[in-house]
Amino acid sequence: MTDSLTPEEHGTKGADWYRTIVEKVTDIATVIDTDGTITYVSPAVTRVLGYDPDELVGHEGYEFVHPEDRARNANAVAAVRSTRSGSETVEVRFRHADGSWRWIEATMSNRLDDDAVDGILLSSRDITTRKAYEAEARELAEEYEALLTNVEDAIFLVNVEGPADSIRFEFERLSPSYEQQTGIMTEDVQGQTPQDVFGADQGAELEANYHRCVNAGEPISYQEELRIDERARFWQTKLAPIITDGQITELVGITRNVTKRVERERRLRQQNERLDEFASVISHDLRNPLNVAQGRATLLAEQTESEHLAPLLTALNRMEAIVDDTLTLARQGDVIAETESISLTDLVGKCWATVDTEDATIKITEEMIFQGDSDRLQHVFENLFRNSVEHGGPGVIVHVGAHGEQGIYVEDDGPGIPADKRETVFEPGHSSMRGGTGFGLTIVKRVVEAHGWELSVTDGTAGGARFVFELTD
Repeated sequence: MTDSLTPEEHGTKGADWYRTIVEKVTDIATVIDTDGTITYVSPAVTRVLGYDPDELVGHEGYEFVHPEDRARNANAVAAVRSTRSGSETVEVRFRHADGSWRWIEATMSNRLDDDAVDGILLSSRDITTRKAYEAEARELAEEYEALLTNVEDAIFLVNVEGPADSIRFEFERLSPSYEQQTGIMTEDVQGQTPQDVFGADQGAELEANYHRCVNAGEPISYQEELRIDERARFWQTKLAPIITDGQITELVGITRNVTKRVERERRLRQQNERLDEFASVISHDLRNPLNVAQGRATLLAEQTESEHLAPLLTALNRMEAIVDDTLTLARQGDVIAETESISLTDLVGKCWATVDTEDATIKITEEMIFQGDSDRLQHVFENLFRNSVEHGGPGVIVHVGAHGEQGIYVEDDGPGIPADKRETVFEPGHSSMRGGTGFGLTIVKRVVEAHGWELSVTDGTAGGARFVFELTD
């Protein structure tokens, strides 16, 4: 078969074919003349920008370009005009028919057949969504950079490379805080494995936690020992995976140097062990002969009369009270390991019932639920109630309630505590009452601090003493 079309028919058919392509493609095809006037625009402009093509033909394209982008647009046109074979791509905001601005990416070309079209051809597409995504990505990147730069905790990023059965972890970046705290710089570790940086043993321990995070597919928290120097040895770390297209590609770690805390806890454990030994001596070696002495003195009082027996029994009973308070002080100052939910009303009621309150009155102003060790806290409230009754006199009123959002107060309407004595009242052996052991408020302070709370004493609303301890979450 031979082609029977004439050259003129070939040209007409080819032009129709190109016109069909231009009119059907999703990009906007536009032709502007040497003056920048639009001489042709494809029907796609209606879908993309809301204009009928006739609304744009005959107008200068600059009229529709955002004022801030016109210089950039003009430079691209000038660059294309300067060469017959080049092209330029420019991103500008173009006014939509509804008055809003849409981001357009236009590729300008001067490769036109002089006999067909005279001017510059622009192939344009709407990139508003992409630009919004880029702006959001830039904002997130700026926030990420600000976080990485300014946060006090040390942050590290680890790349997760390779298949699941042979994952390789490589350090990607360290925050300035990490570099400052450890002396290790990003450029020194980038692309290296934990074993490369920290040695085989420590590196293997780090990688074990990284594998655990990858296997869990969710954030994990742990305390690790990573010896940088004597001041940076123990770290509390939270590790989180970054998932891209269903795969974990990175790990983000936030870590805090807790060496001082760990060493302090170790010292506390050692102190508590010594206190336990001390308490054992008091409990057995001292209490037993004391009980014998009390028993003998009681029998002697039944068999004979002497002016010395009453003071003797009083002294022995006082010794017993001192032993009891000393044991409490030794055993209740340990750091609280386990807590439970406690009702303030229930705890206060239980403690009030165990104290000889005489004519005193208790008023609970608010109910609250908090976490603590109820057995140890019983010593706190009993001693505070006993202190109020002993110092407040007949008919003293004691109030208990919430202090702010995270605190509890106990106050009375008694004489109060002078400002210059508010620190010394918590010292062991301090007592303003004859016959007191001087350990009551010391026990209060030790138990409160063992909970991780802060204790203070101020004036009460009715002029008495107000004890406040702040709770932690």
